[in-house]
Amino acid sequence: MMAERPGPRLIPGQDQRTIMTLINIRNLGVTLGNPLFSKLNLVVNAGDRIGLVAANGRGKSTLLACITGALEPSEGEITKARGLTVGHVAQNVPPALFDTPFYDAVLQALPADQAESESWRVDVVLESLDVPEAMRGRLLKQLSGGWQRLAMLARTWVSEPDVLLLDEPTNHLDLEKIAQLEAWLNALPRDVPVILSSHDRAFLDATTNRTLFLRPEQSPVFALPYTRARAALDEADASEARRYERDMKVAEQLRKQAAKLNNIGINSGSDLLVVKTQQLKQRAEKLEDAAKPAHLERSAGAIRLANRGTHAKVLVTLEDAAVTTPDGTLLFKTGRQFICQGDCIVLLGLNGAGKSRLVSMLKQAIERPETARDSIKATPSLVLGYGDQALADLADTDTPIGTIIRRFDVGDQRARALLAGAGMTIDMQAKPIGQLSGGQKARLGMLVLRLTEPNFTLLDEPTNHLDIDGQEALESELMAHEASCLLVSHDRSFVRAVGNRFWLIERKRLVEVESPEGFFASVGSGA
Repeated sequence: MMAERPGPRLIPGQDQRTIMTLINIRNLGVTLGNPLFSKLNLVVNAGDRIGLVAANGRGKSTLLACITGALEPSEGEITKARGLTVGHVAQNVPPALFDTPFYDAVLQALPADQAESESWRVDVVLESLDVPEAMRGRLLKQLSGGWQRLAMLARTWVSEPDVLLLDEPTNHLDLEKIAQLEAWLNALPRDVPVILSSHDRAFLDATTNRTLFLRPEQSPVFALPYTRARAALDEADASEARRYERDMKVAEQLRKQAAKLNNIGINSGSDLLVVKTQQLKQRAEKLEDAAKPAHLERSAGAIRLANRGTHAKVLVTLEDAAVTTPDGTLLFKTGRQFICQGDCIVLLGLNGAGKSRLVSMLKQAIERPETARDSIKATPSLVLGYGDQALADLADTDTPIGTIIRRFDVGDQRARALLAGAGMTIDMQAKPIGQLSGGQKARLGMLVLRLTEPNFTLLDEPTNHLDIDGQEALESELMAHEASCLLVSHDRSFVRAVGNRFWLIERKRLVEVESPEGFFASVGSGA
């Protein structure tokens, strides 16, 4: 039998005071070398959909592991309602499951007696996630990263946990599957709390009603989805900064008064003035001790771009180029299109429509014009910057320091300074690139892009491994330099921020559209 869900279910319109606290986190802290977070207080109630936001490596997965009981915190405590079951969807597939078929991986999550008599539960969950019949018999190792993520979600949900924890659930998902996951989460029973960590701002806005910003000291919580919570946080941080500056000025004035009175007291021999001096100093010290500077996020590494100029107004001309699969099957034709200086073109289309194939064809035409087709013409003055979602341009066996020194005319000392600025410690600089995290690789890729000094950039899913700070930094750089680029991205916030032209692949043609919103809406509705 399944464990009974604790507490009453929330009925629409029901008095909110009947909601029962399911998880209570008090003064929680974890220190691993440096404090990841401390003094964390959070109450999780039925119906909560909590977005967990922090930079890469700043404790999101650690907090989820503490909630499941897999990790013991350094301080504080977590109490849960009696009988509460917690379902945790981690970022990676356990290696032991790679050789297991999709269906069996989900079935094995049920207790043996239930797996035998209630296998229909697996079918229900797989139907709810729109998993095709043909996919269910395939081994997990044969699936794309996106399908592996959905397999882990199905495996967790089939046992009907009372609380669902999701760690970066949109990683490896295309826009269609992200929209599908949003709809699935929003259709869950209203009393099931969900805590999810994500760098996808639009996804957080669509699926959460509370936001926790995880910080080394105080971690603020807002009863708002991400975008509105971020605005409230920025306002609170600005207020704290103003309060700190004000308190420091008052303390400085008190110390000046104390110094002045001290001189008068010494010259006049007045004990009363000496006492008054001590009181002023004590007030200044008390104010300084109590005053806390506004939170400064420890940088995960700066992202900066450089943009080399070109006199050419038209950078690339497409003369009805045919975009095909490797075996020659036509995906779409481009029609007559121009990429001009200052264009930031976003390429839209469903998964498999041919977006990455067009990017690859453009890359080849620019880098090896002698092999290019007549239908793609690039101006000779183009200097290409390129970044792909697999970060394939970075060799796993090379090191960051080796990559920078070999590719660019910089000495050892300058290379180390550049890497440090991108968030890489001396230890990281000498490690094989294959051992770096996705976020560290992405920042190295952005440093390579900057040092290339391109005047045209091709970006294929550039935000895949970047945290929110990194995404916003990349957005700012692209806009500040008025970069000429063509990009593919499933990050809706990023697309809306940087795109000034939008190409859509539909019905085997490339058409220009006014905005991405129609495409986003059609994907979300399953049209």
